Amino acid sequence: MFEARFQTFEEPEGGVALSARLSALREELGRRKLTGFVVPRADQQQNEYVAPSEERLAWLTGFTGSAGLAVVLAQEAAVFVDGRYTLQAAKQVDGKAWTIESLVEPPPESWITAHLKAGDRLGFDPWLHTSAAAERLAQACAKASAELVAVDSNPVDSIWTERPPPPIAPVSVHGPRFSGEAEVAKLGRIRDELAKLGADALVLSDSHAVAWTFNIRGADVAHTPLPLSYALVPKGGRPTVFIDHRKLSNATRDHLEQSADVREPGEMTPQLTALAKAGSSIALDGATAADALSRLITSAGGKPVRGSDPVALLKAVKNPTEIEGTRNAHRRDAVALARFLAWIDREAPKGTLTEIDAVEALETFRRDTGALKDVSFPTIAGTGPNGAIVHYRVTRKSNRRIVPGDLLLIDSGAQYEDGTTDVTRTMAVGAPTIEMRDRFTRVLRGHIAIACAVFPDGTTGAQLDTLARQFLWQAGIDFEHGTGHGVGSYLSVHEGPARISRLGTAPLKRGMILSNEPGYYKTDGFGIRIENLELVTAAEVAGAEKPMNAFETLTFAPIDRRLIDVSMLSAAERDWLNHYHAHVREIVRAQLDDADQRWLDAATAPV
Repeated sequence: MFEARFQTFEEPEGGVALSARLSALREELGRRKLTGFVVPRADQQQNEYVAPSEERLAWLTGFTGSAGLAVVLAQEAAVFVDGRYTLQAAKQVDGKAWTIESLVEPPPESWITAHLKAGDRLGFDPWLHTSAAAERLAQACAKASAELVAVDSNPVDSIWTERPPPPIAPVSVHGPRFSGEAEVAKLGRIRDELAKLGADALVLSDSHAVAWTFNIRGADVAHTPLPLSYALVPKGGRPTVFIDHRKLSNATRDHLEQSADVREPGEMTPQLTALAKAGSSIALDGATAADALSRLITSAGGKPVRGSDPVALLKAVKNPTEIEGTRNAHRRDAVALARFLAWIDREAPKGTLTEIDAVEALETFRRDTGALKDVSFPTIAGTGPNGAIVHYRVTRKSNRRIVPGDLLLIDSGAQYEDGTTDVTRTMAVGAPTIEMRDRFTRVLRGHIAIACAVFPDGTTGAQLDTLARQFLWQAGIDFEHGTGHGVGSYLSVHEGPARISRLGTAPLKRGMILSNEPGYYKTDGFGIRIENLELVTAAEVAGAEKPMNAFETLTFAPIDRRLIDVSMLSAAERDWLNHYHAHVREIVRAQLDDADQRWLDAATAPV
């Protein structure tokens, strides 16, 4: 009945296979006279989701998280992960062959300095690291009187004999019905930003930026409709898009050639070299541009200008067409979510469902809309202790039965042509404990505080982050991830530059879409997260002396009333919850069958 077509549940290889790979890499390093090598979880553009041919870290170590790094030395090897993945790495990585270290504090560079000796040669692939990352590695080596060596070819690729080929998925046109702005207009705005930078040209090293600028989408990586590509935008004249021509139909080529020259990826290096030889200053995105690009420009006599990609901010501020599209996408998604939550509520208490059953069912309900293009990330379905793993991904080995007494955390999203969704709900299976209800209510109060925030134009995510944590802090607890991230328009579910986080320094601008997802995680116990997407809008504040902003909630799905301790809520918080649930009923109810309508009426009844 239910089926997952966009995600799998297979366990990564381990044991003898991974041990042999580590040994083979050390032998290859020895042949190249390298003491060690750095293996990031990255492709040439620092994408969150990478093609199978770029999954070097997972192939070597077994760790499948979306952020990480490995350092292999002759006698030691370490995998570095952040707080989201500590528990996952411990389960996936062989502790006899690797130590698991912090990716953040202390950073990997501290470990490198402590473990290298004078005269050692640490290799790195300059196509897989930004220039800033390469500089940090060089400084770490220098402190140990060691040398950082840029390799011409990746030694992991030399031993990965069954490495998949690069993807060549077909490119499609993302027309004005969804994009809301023509390529020529976008290029005009980009050139305005390029003039402010004082640069002669801009390299679009982020495929998201290429896709947005030229109104195209693809399928080269999982869950994000990316056509892997580059573009070069000069301050005058036609831009050039560098993309594998096998991805282009006659129609998509014609579309691109209306605003740009189209070349094979291999032609980017000579074109950049020619620009650099003329002494040009070439702007590079510090967050995504490979160090190899800076090296190429510098060696040819040009000037790399590293900074923020101006397209990132232009893309993050959605236009009216994109905003209406995402509203429609969320209303469509709301019906699938309501059908799924009603089904879970009926079936889970029987004790026969598993986490994989939940993932397959939710994807199927979304496919039933007839509009689903992909899930926007692998669904996180964690019950009991698995819910405490922030970025848990169920496999056939880890698959847990959903039983009464558990909490079930479901974090999922969809890719529709008119918008990208991301939503988390936590459901009680059977009777929740007092502790579960207390923690859930504190998370809910933080979620409501963000949803109701009114803030001056120019406010950053860091200034709002505390609102989501205040009620957890009052109990001496917290969560170890950001409160919210930006979301694209039929692009990445995680989009910069804005985020609601201690590290969120970018101002929140009207038209941006961000998640609101505080949580609480009790190791080996349960996990709680409540997530809606929010649109930054203008706020009408009587007597305001400066422009004020607020959030419009885009996501509509019931919040489990059984987990709420109503006595902990203020009158204003109760009013927000009741109004939100009334809005859910208004949007969803008429599109459900009788049984699901009865469930929805009970799930959204006033508290």
